[in-house]
Amino acid sequence: MAGLRVPNSASGQGLGGHRRSWAELLAGRLKRQKYNPERAQKLKDSAVRLLRSHQDLTALLLEVEGPPCKKLSLSKLIDCDSSEACANHSSSFIGSALQDQASRLGVPVGVLSAGMVASSVGQVCTAAAETSHPVLLTVEQRKKLSSLLEFAQYLLAHSMFSRLSFCQELWKIQNSLLLEVVWHLHVQGIVSLEELLESHPDMRAVGAWLFRNLCCLCEQIEASCQHADVARAMLSDFVQMFVLRGFQKNSDLRRTVEPEKMPQVAVDVLQRMLIFALDALAAGVQEESSTHKTVRCWFGVFSGHMLGGVISTASPKRFFSHTLTQILTHSPLLKASDAVQMQREWSFARTHPLLTALYRRLFVMLSPEELVGHLQEVLETQEVHWQRVLSFVSALVVCFPEAQQLLEDWVARLMAQAFESCQLDSMVTAFLVVRQAALEGPSAFQSYADWFKASFGSTRGYHGCSKKALVFLFTFLSDLVPFESPRYLQVHILHPPLVPSKYRSLLTDYISLAKTRLADLKVSIESMGLYEDLSSAGDITEPHSQALQDVEKAVMVFEHTGKIPVTVMEASIFRRPYYVSHFLPALLTPRVLPKVPDSRVAFIESLKRADKIPPSLYSTYCQACSAAEEKPEDAALGVRAEPSSAEEPLEQLTAALGELRASMTDPSQSDVISAQVAVISERLRAALGHNEDDSSAEISKIQLSINAPRLEPREYTAVDLLLTSFCQNLMAASSVAPPERQGPWATLFMRTMCGRVLPAVLTRLCQLLHHQGPSLSAPHVLGLAALAVHLGESRSALPEVDVGPPAPDAGLPVPALFDSLLTCRTRDSLLFCLKFCTAAISYSLCKFSSQSRDILRSCLSPGLIKKFQFLVFRLFSEARQPLSQEDAASLSWRPLYLPSADWQRAALSLWTHRTFRELLKEEDVHLTYQDWLHLELEIKPEADALSNTERQDFHQWAIYEHFLPKSSASGGCDGDLEAACTILVNALMDFHQSSRSYDHSENSDLVFGGRTGNEDIISRLQEMVADLELQQDPSVPLGHTPSQGHFLFGIFGRRLQALTSGWNVAASLQRQRELLMYKRILLRLPSSVLCGSSFQAEQPITARCKQFFHLVNSEMRNFCSHGGALTQDITAHFFRGLLNACLRSRDPSLMVDFILAKCQTKCPLILTSALLWWPSLEPVLLCQWRRHCQSPLPRELQKLQEGRQFASDFLSPDAASPAPNPAWLSAAALHFAIQQVREENVRKQLTKLDCEREELLVFLFFFSLMGLLSSHLTSNSATDPSKALDVCAAVLECLEKRKISWLALFQLTESDLRLGRLLLRVAPDQHTRLLPFTFYSLLSYFHDDAAIREEAFLHVAVDMYLRLVQLFVAGDTSTVSPPASRSLELQGQAGQPCGIDNKSSSFSAAVNTSVPEKELLTHSRGNVKTPTLGHVGDVTNHSCLGHVPARLAMRRHCFCQSPFPVV
Repeated sequence: MAGLRVPNSASGQGLGGHRRSWAELLAGRLKRQKYNPERAQKLKDSAVRLLRSHQDLTALLLEVEGPPCKKLSLSKLIDCDSSEACANHSSSFIGSALQDQASRLGVPVGVLSAGMVASSVGQVCTAAAETSHPVLLTVEQRKKLSSLLEFAQYLLAHSMFSRLSFCQELWKIQNSLLLEVVWHLHVQGIVSLEELLESHPDMRAVGAWLFRNLCCLCEQIEASCQHADVARAMLSDFVQMFVLRGFQKNSDLRRTVEPEKMPQVAVDVLQRMLIFALDALAAGVQEESSTHKTVRCWFGVFSGHMLGGVISTASPKRFFSHTLTQILTHSPLLKASDAVQMQREWSFARTHPLLTALYRRLFVMLSPEELVGHLQEVLETQEVHWQRVLSFVSALVVCFPEAQQLLEDWVARLMAQAFESCQLDSMVTAFLVVRQAALEGPSAFQSYADWFKASFGSTRGYHGCSKKALVFLFTFLSDLVPFESPRYLQVHILHPPLVPSKYRSLLTDYISLAKTRLADLKVSIESMGLYEDLSSAGDITEPHSQALQDVEKAVMVFEHTGKIPVTVMEASIFRRPYYVSHFLPALLTPRVLPKVPDSRVAFIESLKRADKIPPSLYSTYCQACSAAEEKPEDAALGVRAEPSSAEEPLEQLTAALGELRASMTDPSQSDVISAQVAVISERLRAALGHNEDDSSAEISKIQLSINAPRLEPREYTAVDLLLTSFCQNLMAASSVAPPERQGPWATLFMRTMCGRVLPAVLTRLCQLLHHQGPSLSAPHVLGLAALAVHLGESRSALPEVDVGPPAPDAGLPVPALFDSLLTCRTRDSLLFCLKFCTAAISYSLCKFSSQSRDILRSCLSPGLIKKFQFLVFRLFSEARQPLSQEDAASLSWRPLYLPSADWQRAALSLWTHRTFRELLKEEDVHLTYQDWLHLELEIKPEADALSNTERQDFHQWAIYEHFLPKSSASGGCDGDLEAACTILVNALMDFHQSSRSYDHSENSDLVFGGRTGNEDIISRLQEMVADLELQQDPSVPLGHTPSQGHFLFGIFGRRLQALTSGWNVAASLQRQRELLMYKRILLRLPSSVLCGSSFQAEQPITARCKQFFHLVNSEMRNFCSHGGALTQDITAHFFRGLLNACLRSRDPSLMVDFILAKCQTKCPLILTSALLWWPSLEPVLLCQWRRHCQSPLPRELQKLQEGRQFASDFLSPDAASPAPNPAWLSAAALHFAIQQVREENVRKQLTKLDCEREELLVFLFFFSLMGLLSSHLTSNSATDPSKALDVCAAVLECLEKRKISWLALFQLTESDLRLGRLLLRVAPDQHTRLLPFTFYSLLSYFHDDAAIREEAFLHVAVDMYLRLVQLFVAGDTSTVSPPASRSLELQGQAGQPCGIDNKSSSFSAAVNTSVPEKELLTHSRGNVKTPTLGHVGDVTNHSCLGHVPARLAMRRHCFCQSPFPVV
C-alpha cells in the first residue's frame, strides 16, 4: 500500500497544491516521535472509527487488493510470505469489516464469512490441482491453507461463521475440492467430516466422490511420496470415522446433522473400496500397477495401527464381520460343480498374497469359533463366491491349529443333516470344505482319504442307517463323477464305502462309472501309486516316477519302524498288478550293494522272507547287482535324481527360509509369518520328495537308533536347513522381543517339522545332541532347546519314539527323548547338558510365564528338570546352600542369546528364580535320592569335571547333608541310613542290569560293568554299612531283631522274586547277571554281612547265616557254582567272616565246629567249596586263627584238612590211608583231586577204589557224574569230556564189581534224607535235570546182567529215556551239545557203543526176556503223547513213547541209535 494514492482525500491537499502519500505523512511522524504503546493503540482505535464512519467496505477491500476486484478476497491475509500483509491486516480488522458489510447487505455475518472462506478455499484447491498430487496439497498451499484456517477459527470463536453455509459453499466447488483440505477442516475443528458429508444432497454422489479420492490417496501412499505421513494419517482418520459411524448400533451425531445419512455414506464408501479391491484381484491385477498399489494400501487399513483410535469399541468387530460377509458373497458367479473342478487351484499357497493378507488381518479381530460360525451362517443364508470361500477355509486351517477340530465338528454336523433329510447342499458343502482343508497338508488337516475312510468305511458311517441313505450317497458320488479329479475317484475306488451285501449293486455300479471316467481321462487305477498325493496340483504322475517315490517312502517307513509298511503289504495282495509291474522293478533296480547293508537291502530281504518277491525276480536282481560290482562304472546307471533337480528345491527352501528370517526383526511383517511358514512347508515337501498324503498313521512309533543315527544326504541337508533357520530366527526374534512377545512363529515353524519329516528331524537332533553336543555354539544350543520346548508343547500329537540302548525298551514321548539324548558322563557332556537344560527351562518359563504350571510341565520332561538340578548341585557349590526369600532372582532371556553368554550366571539365576522354585515343589520333578544315584553312576571319574577330592566331598554332602535328612515325600530318606543303603544298592543293581553299564563299541562285545563310575558309589556304600555296623550292639544283628537278618538279603530276595523264572536262556542269563552283581556287592562289604558280628550260644546260627545259606542253596548253587563248588572269592569271604564272628564268642573253637556241622545239612555246598579251594584258603584261615588263639584249628576245619590230605594220599603211589568221615566230604575231596591228575594216570589210580567203603564210592560216582556234565556244559572246563567219562566208567565198574547199588543216584528226591537232600543241595538244578544224559552216556559200560540183578534198573532206564526225550522236545539240546572243537572226537566215541558185540547182545537178550510187558507199563509214565522222533538223527522208528511195548522199547538199538546221548 505504500505506493498507492488515495484520491479525494482532505488530508491529501498540502501547501501549494503538493499532494503527499500516506507513507510520507506517516514516515514524517515516526521520525519526530518516539514509539509509545499507549499512543499506538489509541491511534489504532481512532483509525478504525474513522474508517467505519467515512469509508465504504467494498472500496476498502478493493484498495487492499490493489487492482480493482468485484468480489471479496482474503488472498493477502493467507499469503504467509507477505509480512507486511500480516502486520497490517489482523483478523479483528477483517472481522469488523465483515460485520459492517453484512449489516449493509442485510445478511447474517456467518453466511457472508462462510462464503468468503469457501471462496478462498477454492482458490487454494485450484492452485493445488495444477500439481501432480490430486488429493494432497503442496507445501506452499498447505501453508496458505493454514493461515486461512486460523482466520476461520477466529470467526468460529466469535460466532461469525456458519458451518452449514460453509459446507454448502464447499460442495459448489466439489470438483476442485481436495481431500486433504476436507481432512484439515475436520482435524482443526472448522467443520467435521460428518457435517460435511451429511450436508451433501446426493448420498451416492458424495460416496462416489469419496471413493475416487480414497483410491487416489491409497495410490499416493504406496507411491512413497514426500507427504506419505500426512496421507497415512488422513487415511487412518477417514477409516476410523467410517467404521465408527457406519458400524455402531446407536448414532451419536450432532443435532444439526440428520443421523440417518452418515452411516449410509460410511458403509457405502467402505463397501465400494472392498468391491473395487475384490474385482481387481478377480481380474488379475498386475504386480506394482497403480491398481495393485491401491488394493495393497486399502487392505492395510484392516491392521491394528490403522484402527487404533476405535479398536476398543465394538465397531471394528462388526466391520470385520461385514467385510468377511462381503468377501464370501460378492459376485457369486461360480457354481458348486465349478468348485469341485477348480478347488485344487485355490489352496493357501496359490491364493493371491493380497487376499491371504486380508484374511490374516481379519483373523486378528475374530476368533476361530466366530470365523467358523460366520462361515456357516453365510453358507446357509446366501449365495457365495466359492473360490473365496474355499481359499478362506485354507487360510483358516493354516493360521489356526484349533480350526481343524472346529471344521471337523462342523462337517460332522453337515453330514448328519445331509443324510437325515437328504440335503444336497449340506453334502456339497461338507465335501468341498474337507477337500479344501486337506489340500493344506497333514499338519493342518487330515487327508481326504483318511476322512473318507473314517466317514464311510465302517458300519458306523453316515450311510449305514438305511437304504435311503445309501442311495443318497451313491447318487451324490455319481453326480460328482463328471467333475471329479482323478485322484478323488481313485480314493473312492481304493477305499470304497462299506455296503451290506444286499446293496452291493449300488457300490459296483458306482465303481464301474468311476472306472469308466478314469478310462476316459486315460488314468489307470492299477497304476496308482501306493503313496499318492491328493494335495498336489499337478497331473497324475507317470507310474514309473510314482513307483520311485513309493519305493523311497516305503524304505523310509521301514527304516523308522523296522517293519514292512502296511501299505506295501496291502498292495502285494489287493493291488498286485501295480506291485509287480511297477513297485518291485523300481525297488529292485540293480546297483552296487554297500558293504554294510543299508535300509534298502534290509527292506528287500524282509520282503523276500515274507514271500513278497518272486524268486525269479529276486534272482535276476542279485545277478544284476553282482554284474554291477564287476563294472562299477555301470553303477551310475541306477535311477538317481540329477544334482540339478535336487538342488533346485533346496534352493527354493533356502530362499523361503531367508524370507522368514527377514520378517523376524520387522514387527510390521508379523502378519505374514504364517503365510511364509506355509510356503516353507510346501518347499520342504518338494525338497524331500514327499508328494504323498499324510502317512503318519503308518508311523505310530518312530524307530531311532541313538548309538548309530543315520540320514540320507537329502534328508540331512534339508533338516539342517530347517534347524539352522530355527536357531537364526530365534536369535533374530530375541533381539527384538522376549519369548513371550514373539508371537506364534516358533509353534508354526515347529509344525513344519512334524508329520513325515519328524523322524529325520529327531535323527538329526540325536546326532547333534547325543554325539556332537559339546561342539555346538551358544545360538545352536538356544535354538535347539527352544525347539525341544515347542515339540513338548505338541507332545500329544506326536508319535512315541522307540530307541535302542541306553534308553528304556518302551516307547518314549518326544520330551523324554531329549532326556535320553543328553548324557552326563564327561566334563564336556556335563557342561553341554547344563547349557541345554538352562536354555530349555529358561525359555519355557519366559514363553509361558502367563500360563498355568501344567503347560510348563508338558513342555519339559521331568528328567530334563532333574538333570538340571543334578548339574547345578554338582558343579556349583554355592547352590548347595539353602535359599532364602531374598535370594529369589528375576529371569531374563536377553543375556542368553548374546555371544558372550555366561552360562554359570544364567544357571544360578534360573536356580533362584521364584517360578522355578515353585515348580520344583511338584512331586514328579524334584530330584530324588534315587535319581541322583542313577545320574551319578553315569559319570566317568577319569573324565569328570570334578577332581577326586571334589567328587568325594560332593558325595558326602549329597548323601549325608542333603538326601539323608530330607523327608521321603521330598525324595529323601527320613534320616534312615539303612533306607539310604537300600536305595543305593537298588540303584547299583538297576544300573548294571540296564544297558547303560555296557561299553558299546563297533568291534567289541558287551562288557559287563563297562562303566567305572560306580566305584566311588560303592565306596560310599561301604562307609554307610560300616556306620550301620558300629551303630548296633555286637550281640544284635544289624538294625533288627535276630530273626530278621540283614537288609541286603531282603533286597536280593525281592529283586530275585521280581525276575522272570524259568530255564530259558534269557531268564537264566538275566538271573545270573543279577547274582553276579549281588556277589560283587557282598565281596565289597564287611564279611560280617554274611555271618553276623558274633555268634551266641543260645542262638548260634544267626539270621544272616540262614539268609546266606538260603541264597546259596536257592540261587548261587545254580548260577554261581561250577562242578559242585562256589567261586573262591565268596568262599574265602564267608570263612573269614565265620572266623571273625566265632572269635568274638566265648568258645571260638566250639562255635566254629557247631556252625560247620550245621553246614553239612543246611548248606553242604559251602564245605565242598572249601575243599576245592583249600590250598589257598588254609593259610589265610590258619593265620587268622593263630592271631587270636594258640589252640589247633577247630575239629570241623581239621576234617577239611584231613579230607584234602586223604585225596592227596589216594592219588600218590604209596599206600592210601582210610577215608575220614563224613564219606561225602572225602568223596568230594577225591573228586576235586582226580580232576587235577593227567588222564593217563586216572585209570591206574582208580584201581584203589576197590578197598574203599561203599558209601564213599556212591558219593564219588555222583560227583563224577557232575564232573562229566560240567565238562560238556563249560567251554573252558579244565576236565576233558573223555577223561570225565573214563572216571565215571571206572567208578561204575568198581560199583558193579562190588555189587553196590547206584541207581538211587538217578532218582534223587528231597525226601531222601540219606542221599537226596545232601546231593541235591550240592549239584546245580541244571545238572540234575541232565542226569538222563549221563545215564545213557554210560550205557555201554553197564554190566550184562544189570537188568536182571537190579529190579529197578528197567524202571530207571525207561524213566531216564522219557526224561531225555522231554529234554530234547523242550529245545534244551544245546545244553548237551559238545563244543565244535571236540565234535570229531566225540563222533568217534559215539560210534563205539553202537557196535554189535557179545556183550551188547547178551544185554539185549536179557532185556527182552526179563520183564513182562504188563510190569513195564505199570512202571511207565502213563499215556503221555510224545512227538515222533523218527525224523531226527538216525532214529528210524516212529513209535510213540507214551506206551512203548517192552520188547521194542528196550531193544538195544533204541538206546544206542538215539541222537540224545553223546557217549
